[in-house]
Amino acid sequence: MNPLDVSSFNHRTEKLSTGREYHFIDQIPVDYQKGRTPTLLCVHGFPDCWYGWRYQIKPWVQQGIRVVVPDMLGYGGTDKPENPAEYSTKHLCADLSAILDLLTIKKAVLIGHDWGAYTVSRFALWYPDRLLALVILSVPYSPPTLEYVPVKTIAKMAPNLSYQAYFEEQRSTKEIEFNLNNFLRVIYRGPDPTQRHKMSATMNFLGGTSILYHKYPQELDFYNRVFQQGMNGPLNYYRTAFYRYEEELAAKLSPNLPPDLPVLFIWGTRDTTTISSLIHKAHKFIPRLQDFSLEEKGHWILVEAKDTITEKIAQWLGDLAMEARRGKAHL
Repeated sequence: MNPLDVSSFNHRTEKLSTGREYHFIDQIPVDYQKGRTPTLLCVHGFPDCWYGWRYQIKPWVQQGIRVVVPDMLGYGGTDKPENPAEYSTKHLCADLSAILDLLTIKKAVLIGHDWGAYTVSRFALWYPDRLLALVILSVPYSPPTLEYVPVKTIAKMAPNLSYQAYFEEQRSTKEIEFNLNNFLRVIYRGPDPTQRHKMSATMNFLGGTSILYHKYPQELDFYNRVFQQGMNGPLNYYRTAFYRYEEELAAKLSPNLPPDLPVLFIWGTRDTTTISSLIHKAHKFIPRLQDFSLEEKGHWILVEAKDTITEKIAQWLGDLAMEARRGKAHL
């Protein structure tokens, strides 16, 4: 499991019960015991793929944990439907549940970054009985709403999220595909609080060397190859707001996560996509929420703070397991 060698990971491609085909990494520890070894289901964000977790997979497996990391819908080796409605979190969560079914895993720890954070948080509402614990990275929990708020309205209220209004527009697909290499260099930059806003406001994809990947250019080369397959699927996530609203309203989803669910939230203090007021608000809806800040880190904490993320999550899960053995919690 060498982060610089994608072939060193155990790749699988399977047809799920939802009808979709998913590519995923499935790393099983040597002392795996079915029904006893915990499973981490790791969900990436935008624009990413399974490779975003490359630095975490091996250390977690070495600690005796099964690690499953899919290319999410629209990415990499997974199906890429054209219709944005297919990318609602209800559909995505059904796919994640189907992956667990395929692997005959009743419950797992779900970990998500960026859009993955939003998705795994919704998984806790759609499939609460399938979770052992939840880890949310970079994007704080926000509950279902009773009123639909368009993305453009949100962008006006929170200018730091204005890039989402651009991504929602269909024109962004072709423009980003045409400028793919520069787009990736801009979006994968480290803690620059103005970068995404500048990109969406001026359509300027130039002028950025990716400080996260300058040491290993083959990493950025891999992402280029992944996204040369097309950007419509990844960008469709930003075109699902109304579909998500309708589905959650119809299901009468509770704003509250299960009261006994352990939840860890980690974010970088220089990540402008992390709104501090939402972190404070999230405690109202998540009784067992713990939050942990990474000083001077930005959005891409799986790379910027790879060792801290790996160790902090492993330690937190170990503490939960110890509590469970003492009869104080479940894991």
